Amino acid sequence: ASIFYEPSTRTSSSFEAAMYRLGGKVVSISDVKSSSVSKGETLEDTVRTLQSYCDILVLRHPEVGAAIKAAKVLKIPLLNAGDGAGEHPTQALLDAYTIRSELGRLGNLRVALAGDLRHGRTVHSLARLLDLFEVRMDFVSPDTLSMPESVLNDLISDDYEIHRTLETVLDKADVIYMTRIQKERFDDLKHYEEVQNSFCISPELMNLAKPKMIVMHPLPRVTEI
Repeated sequence: ASIFYEPSTRTSSSFEAAMYRLGGKVVSISDVKSSSVSKGETLEDTVRTLQSYCDILVLRHPEVGAAIKAAKVLKIPLLNAGDGAGEHPTQALLDAYTIRSELGRLGNLRVALAGDLRHGRTVHSLARLLDLFEVRMDFVSPDTLSMPESVLNDLISDDYEIHRTLETVLDKADVIYMTRIQKERFDDLKHYEEVQNSFCISPELMNLAKPKMIVMHPLPRVTEI
């Protein structure tokens, strides 16, 4: 079963496509407003019901920690397809695969994660994963959108640097991982407008990059590339 409390294009369709290609079937709920959630049903009751219809559950939810909350009441496996500004572990696995496919390895690399590091669940998961391979990381963001302390505290290695401009890392990084400034996470639109164009990869900036550096983006993108 696939249930998405937040909008999705790639994650929802890729999970469904994978299941169909493996010969399985999918019970899909992509509009929770048309489900019993609109009547006040809790997350726990929703997933308890769905587990009666499936062997595995894929969940996206706007609340940080929702996947853990749901997993505690389930007797079947649960895949976290994103929990608000928390984690996106399957995207991190895909990103690690892409880096290895393009550069031939994960170790002995320098990866710059740039953009909205505060709200970006993809960078939270990717930082924790790359840390296991002793990758040197650069965190590039506006001061107000820095990598959360909860993520930094989880890192085994302290071999990372914090930057406020892309120019300071382009000639050093093997990978630039760009992310959008997440407008939907801002309570005050003025704060979003202040930082929305803070980081943008342009042809001029790419002239500063080291040879064979790759640029990645989890999508959707807005103006940052």
